[in-house]
Amino acid sequence: MSRLASLPTALQQSIRQGRTLKVIAGLDNFEAARVQQVVRAAAAGGADLVDLACDPALVGLARALAPQLPICVSAVDPALFPPAVAAGAAMVEIGNYDSFYLQGRVFGAEEVLALTRRTRELLPETVLSVTVPHTLPLDAQERLAVELVAAGADLIQTEGGTSARPLSAGALGLIEKAAPTLAAAHAISRAVAVPVLCASGLSAVTVPMALVAGAAGVGVGSAVNRLDDELAMVAVVRALREAMPMAVVVHGVRPQ
Repeated sequence: MSRLASLPTALQQSIRQGRTLKVIAGLDNFEAARVQQVVRAAAAGGADLVDLACDPALVGLARALAPQLPICVSAVDPALFPPAVAAGAAMVEIGNYDSFYLQGRVFGAEEVLALTRRTRELLPETVLSVTVPHTLPLDAQERLAVELVAAGADLIQTEGGTSARPLSAGALGLIEKAAPTLAAAHAISRAVAVPVLCASGLSAVTVPMALVAGAAGVGVGSAVNRLDDELAMVAVVRALREAMPMAVVVHGVRPQ
């Protein structure tokens, strides 16, 4: 049986329909009050999944606030995952590298592959998502994704927002911002048989493009977690949710 079958039924359905919305609180966000805001906004706005820093206490907090909302935890140290899974995380992710790039830290293909293998050793039955570093050339990202699936990854996530340098304002600038992760989603989704989540630099303008490119869903972080007002967070999540069915129709699958 596929490990994806261990996920809550509603999340499985959103992945099959190609309309999964994941809200990312941030790999380095351990501030309980901020995490609470993101979790509440994700639940109120209609997200399918919330992605938290890998901390059992944050997992417990999120479960208490929104029991119906599945939790993913992100880290780059596999040893951190088992306690978070024991606390109730539905899946784990190697990735959300953006905070490390700001420190000058990059992740090579061999390191990500080794982290994937170690995580699978520690958690053989837990759903595992792995982010492919955007710092690799696109063909190398595609090759790495294939190797990650062979090593036990159940989902692949793309990124690229931190490397984008949009030159334009408005909708054109939003498309320019999302171009690297959209290109990766297009290439990788055609190279692997597992679901691909497109993340980093997305907005309500570009979420439909990600789904049409082949992604089974999207991950959105800074568009939500950098806001100071919880109502504004909810509004952004709802706008992202409302942007998704248009792309689902293009795939020929309508929401149930």
